[in-house]
Amino acid sequence: MSTRSQTLRNTLFSSVGLYTEYGLGVLTSIIIARDLEPAGYGVYVAIVWLAGLGIAATNSGTASAAIKFIAELRGAGRHGAIVSLVHYLRRIEFAFYVALMAVGGLLFWYDGAAFSGGMDPRLVFALIVVSVGLRAPYMFDIGTLKGFENFAATARVAAVATPCNLLLMMTAWLLHLPVLGFLVAYLLSGVVFRLMVRHEVTRMLAPLGPGATLPEELRRRIRRHIRIAAGTVTITFLSARDVEVMFLTRFASSADAGFYKVAYQLATGAALLAPGVFGAILLPLMAKALSQGSAIAARRFVASSSYLFLLAAPLIVFGVLFSADVIHVLYGPAFAAAAPVLAVLIVVCCIGSVGAAGSSLLVSADRQHNILLVTLAIGALKLGLDWWLIRLHGLHGAVMASAIAGVVGTVSILSLAARSVDTGLDWPRLARMALAALLAAALAWPLTALPPLASLIFGSGVLVLGYAVGTLLLGCWSAADLDYFATLCDRLPGLSRPLRRLLAWAGARARESV
Repeated sequence: MSTRSQTLRNTLFSSVGLYTEYGLGVLTSIIIARDLEPAGYGVYVAIVWLAGLGIAATNSGTASAAIKFIAELRGAGRHGAIVSLVHYLRRIEFAFYVALMAVGGLLFWYDGAAFSGGMDPRLVFALIVVSVGLRAPYMFDIGTLKGFENFAATARVAAVATPCNLLLMMTAWLLHLPVLGFLVAYLLSGVVFRLMVRHEVTRMLAPLGPGATLPEELRRRIRRHIRIAAGTVTITFLSARDVEVMFLTRFASSADAGFYKVAYQLATGAALLAPGVFGAILLPLMAKALSQGSAIAARRFVASSSYLFLLAAPLIVFGVLFSADVIHVLYGPAFAAAAPVLAVLIVVCCIGSVGAAGSSLLVSADRQHNILLVTLAIGALKLGLDWWLIRLHGLHGAVMASAIAGVVGTVSILSLAARSVDTGLDWPRLARMALAALLAAALAWPLTALPPLASLIFGSGVLVLGYAVGTLLLGCWSAADLDYFATLCDRLPGLSRPLRRLLAWAGARARESV
């Protein structure tokens, strides 16, 4: 199987998993938000955010280490060492879990009532401890599957476990349970996710037999990776994973926290639905490219960055045009204040998704210290802006802080990655993509005057069609991409003759420009 076909196959399976998990996740959030309303939803998301912080800190780089080093061992043909590697990383993760829960218990004893929404802080903390103990190993095992490039297994997990999560939340909704009932449902869903992914990993590791001893040199590299990644992952979570929810809960209101969370979830999901799908397979892809030489890695970096922006551009204009309609249709008029927040965050998150090419290249090149320095700087910048702007401007301050920190962080990562392989982005191609997105936006804009649901349906169709044609006319695709699409057309004789002619014309034009 060719590299292109393998990449597209992995992208397809990753897409299935992400689409399923995100789509049902949004439906779950809609059920919870509509039932609890903005204030109650703000309390729920604040507690789940604390659990998420515990999950990220417990993983502390072990999940990314599994992806990176399993891919390396497979590439080197050292399959016997993979089992020992997985056991070694699991022991490290468990040590992190015990230490963090001890620290978290002290902090919750001191100030847990501020985030418990009137519930018993001890009960809330117990739910967090169990949830972290279930979901952190789940995230590690997902990393293990990605290291094997087994995206079919991650898709199976999402396809079974995510609907179970939805059913649990619907049960809490139908029983009209308070916030605590939804938190218990969140815990039970963690059990389902954990059992599903552990089954897949066991199936993957069993044929490898007993693990070979890990060389000390490899152990040193693993420890170095985790030391750097531990700080990076935790600080990234604090600075990038809607920490504004906590500041809004403290300095504004739970309702504002609910508005922000709704917008943040939709925006980050938009970045996952298209750019993030390809970004999910970039780390093993870049690790293999670097093993073949820096010139190949440079070409992959430039091509991946361009491809990510190609997918992100229509989502950016969609968010700007239709954010109010999305909020109205999904969450109802009670959450109307989330619409302008969504418009800004979609732009920021989609731009940030392009940076996945840079961060994957830096991690593969063992330059995690560069990511750590950028993360520290951007984390300090964002936390400072959050503390200052949210105190002064509430929800609007949270949006300003997120936008500034997000753009600065993405530019920094891409610049470092480009310098590491002595290359630059394909700016002319990126400009043509941006122009195609603007032309498509001009075609779709009149449809925003329709009622919300009709605006979304017809406006999205016009936007996608206009952008697809625009990218072909403006030369946004490479000759290799267009040749591959032409091959797919040959396999689908039902496609219209004008589309075949357009692809043939665009392919000939792309080859002439090379």
